[in-house]
Amino acid sequence: MQLTLVESVGKKAAFCRRAVELLKLEGVEVVTARAEQVGQMPAQRESYDWAVARAVANLPVLAEYLLPLVQVGGRMLAQKGHSGPVEAHNAELAFKLLGGRMRQLVPVTLPGVADERYLVVVDKVAATPPQYPRKPGFPAKKPL
Repeated sequence: MQLTLVESVGKKAAFCRRAVELLKLEGVEVVTARAEQVGQMPAQRESYDWAVARAVANLPVLAEYLLPLVQVGGRMLAQKGHSGPVEAHNAELAFKLLGGRMRQLVPVTLPGVADERYLVVVDKVAATPPQYPRKPGFPAKKPL
């Protein structure tokens, strides 16, 4: 398995690199950049089977971060809290604009956690238009 970790904060990215080194993990790359930047990098854009995130942003914003990274035929996976079903419904237009289609909403029970959790699975069914992701900060300021 090949993994690419994306972290915009330098200290956190350095921690990830150190953990990879100490654990002697192979096939793990750490990219220090914002997701909006990574999604426009030719070497990264639409090149992944999966893009996964947890506790990053509301689903329309998160879709704009993740779907440009996923190749057609791949999937996006997001963990959401109790608002997962509502967020998934509200993100349908964003998914469509970005080349995605809602596949599944999976309720998840985590040991020791009373709150509801959901895994939102989105299929990448078409290429993401080149204008997405927008410049850093825009997806959060003006969600699709």
